[in-house]
Amino acid sequence: MGGNRSVKVVLSPNPYRDRGLKAAQAAGRILKNVGVETVFCLPFPVEGSGAELPRHLEYRDIQEELRRADLLICFGGDGTILHAAKDANTFQVPILGVNLGSMGFMAELEQGELPLLSRLASKKYTLEARMMLDVSVRRDGRTIYTDLALNDAAVTKGAVARVIDLEVYGDRVLMNNFSGDGMIISTPTGSTAYSMAAGGPIVEPTAENIILTPICAHMLGARSMVLGGERTVTVQMVRTLRKTAYLSVDGGKAFRLNGGDRVELKRSASVTRLVRLTGRSFYEIIHHKLGGS
Repeated sequence: MGGNRSVKVVLSPNPYRDRGLKAAQAAGRILKNVGVETVFCLPFPVEGSGAELPRHLEYRDIQEELRRADLLICFGGDGTILHAAKDANTFQVPILGVNLGSMGFMAELEQGELPLLSRLASKKYTLEARMMLDVSVRRDGRTIYTDLALNDAAVTKGAVARVIDLEVYGDRVLMNNFSGDGMIISTPTGSTAYSMAAGGPIVEPTAENIILTPICAHMLGARSMVLGGERTVTVQMVRTLRKTAYLSVDGGKAFRLNGGDRVELKRSASVTRLVRLTGRSFYEIIHHKLGGS
């Protein structure tokens, strides 16, 4: 951020979480009062979807605005931040999440804490790097799919298959083979999401680890494992007749896998940078969100 140029912030509300964009507009007023330039950008197209959008606001293209932005503020749940992370990463823009969902582990502010946004004008904040995973699918020696995960990649059975048979490799060495409903490969950030629900460990989000968590494995020995961040993990569908599985990255649209397909995952060169304003520690967040008083 060179010279005395004012801070430019992209406000990106999920209109299904932020009804009437009330939180985003309140944030816009707070930031305007301290001299921060703001623009409104919707995180996804909403034409004809029944979302109520205030007509007096101008909505700009998020990719275009991120080219010249210092920060991106997302209003919604963790899903809204996950969705935004790919765009933000393309332009290396840090993200600040305002939680309007239920859990919101990645969000920095709750709705009642919006006045803290005034600190952005004087750049009184820190950035926290979160590791991501490069995810690819190899079929018959060719890469047929690639994506980037901030939370996790899940290989799961289809609705018809009773179980799927998977082989899991670490740096091309067989670690485990099992039958079950699938496998979640998560980052530390994703350890409090699907992986935790499937019985995986909670890992401090700034750590650099790859967490493997079986889903409903049909064997006693199938345990969650925490690997070093430098490992390459491969999950291979055993070549069996007519069984399909599905790969979903950060809860997105499922990609259909065939027998013999290999899902390869490794730490990405990309990182998501989250803005920290409150000084709240991860332990406070865990205690508050997961059953503390």
